[in-house]
Amino acid sequence: MKRSKFSEEQVAFALRQVKAGSPVGDVCRQLGVSEATFYAWGT
Repeated sequence: MKRSKFSEEQVAFALRQVKAGSPVGDVCRQLGVSEATFYAWGT
């Protein structure tokens, strides 16, 4: 299995930001990930 280039803390931070009301696009842009990757993290 390929190792993620994002730590678990970064993934958790992104999910918390969106849950708190930040737009998904803005959070993804900050981290440099695609929205598809972000939504894959949430599952």
